[in-house]
Amino acid sequence: MSATADLAALRARIEQHFAADALPEGASEDVEAVLGLLDRGELRVAEPTPDGDWQVNEWAKQAILLSFRTRGMQTSELGPYEYHDKMPLKSGYAAQGVRVVPPAVARQGSFISRGAVLMPSYVNVGAWVGPGTMVDTWATVGSCAQIGADVHLSGGVGIGGVLEPLGATPVIIEDGAFIGSRCVVVDGVRVGREAVLGANVVLTASIPIIDVRGESPVEMRGVVPPRCVVVPGTRIKSFPAGDFGLPAALIIGERQASTDRKTSLTAALRDHAVSA
Repeated sequence: MSATADLAALRARIEQHFAADALPEGASEDVEAVLGLLDRGELRVAEPTPDGDWQVNEWAKQAILLSFRTRGMQTSELGPYEYHDKMPLKSGYAAQGVRVVPPAVARQGSFISRGAVLMPSYVNVGAWVGPGTMVDTWATVGSCAQIGADVHLSGGVGIGGVLEPLGATPVIIEDGAFIGSRCVVVDGVRVGREAVLGANVVLTASIPIIDVRGESPVEMRGVVPPRCVVVPGTRIKSFPAGDFGLPAALIIGERQASTDRKTSLTAALRDHAVSA
């Protein structure tokens, strides 16, 4: 039987287990198989499609949710740290070519690519972190979030997670993006390739992203186009009690082409007076 056929059969069993009122014999082994695939990067909760869109593998999320039923609590100790949880932590970073600075934590079932750096930070189950990406101090990568290659998640960034509802798309940060300090990206928002978010930008599915580069504003939600430079903003809305500013994100420029991504990023921040 081919690997594709094996994966299809595993998927079918996970979907059956998830729909069942009581877990049948063998459910735990199937769940552990999926968690192992996620941990090794052989399966992703969401993956890019040839047309540039993203596909969510809902059955992988189902397996993660099932693990909370099939696993018991365990205590683990790492140096001076003690943990008590159902999800063990990742290990074997040296062989995987990943730099991990204490007390960074990544749970089993997340995948950290070769060349990535985890400063003291947190990566939850089902997340995927691409090669060359920096997860900076106190940044959080939520469950199932997809972080591309050569991304910089600055200090204190909060990337939201998603396990339920099952059909929901996780947060996606595409290759080469720069996410400034204390940014929050949740609700399945997609940040396009090489986009730049200035410090303190908050993006949810409902917060408007307004392109103010032209004569008239162009409003969108849930997606930051590739190479855009985005800063925090407000939009005035009238209420019975008066006029108040609600959060918005403003597209104010475009990251310039450069053979050196770091030079390009520095220029983008300087040219548009964006805090990092």
